[in-house]
Amino acid sequence: MKTLSPLSLAAIALSLASCGSKDSGNVSAPTGEPVAAVAAPAGTTWADTVATTPDGGFVMGNPGAAIKVMEFASYTCSHCRDFAAESAAPMKELVNSGKVSYELRSYVRDPMDMAMALLVRCSGKDAFFPLSEQFFGNQAAMFEKIQALGDEPYKAIMAQPPETRFISLSKAAGFIDFVKQRGISEDQAKQCLANTAETTKLAKGVEDATARYNITGTPTLLINGQVIENTTTWDAMRAKIKEAGA
Repeated sequence: MKTLSPLSLAAIALSLASCGSKDSGNVSAPTGEPVAAVAAPAGTTWADTVATTPDGGFVMGNPGAAIKVMEFASYTCSHCRDFAAESAAPMKELVNSGKVSYELRSYVRDPMDMAMALLVRCSGKDAFFPLSEQFFGNQAAMFEKIQALGDEPYKAIMAQPPETRFISLSKAAGFIDFVKQRGISEDQAKQCLANTAETTKLAKGVEDATARYNITGTPTLLINGQVIENTTTWDAMRAKIKEAGA
């Protein structure tokens, strides 16, 4: 997947076709006996317990949770935006029970997606989930700014070297001002956006995930390592989590 190639606005629009290509439906999912709740350590909640994972994701919750939910999501995917809005509060309730952990992995599909994926990592693990939710909520405004930029200025940005490309794109899309309002300085944001090692790592993660899980659209959702096919909405996924014992 050539996630770092320069793309025109038309190409970006076409890339969105892979968003939500797995329609919701009734399919089999992991089933099990009801899982017992597990209390978080004194003075903490499981939803505030966040760690990075070896494969580049961020996971909240009980490390020993019996039900491990994973989502591959794109910040430019409208179905992922809707899933994030609908699932955020109830997912935290499930996580706080100690029965469920939730891992989010960035599935980068286009340059704007890459810029946001770099920025949500900028403040470390504790800010990852709040920033992700806020970027999803800002999706419509971001698209408006990029569309207003025009195709030729966008192509000129994409022609820049990787060290400056995502900085220029983030300025045009309003991302730097967005994160400055959320505790990330402009210098810090620029350092994160110029991190070519991280862009390579994120792109490689997409390639590996696509090969391993046969991902054809976002969001792609898993329970205990098994892809839950034809499930992209929170209502459908909540039913599968319940079937798994939560």
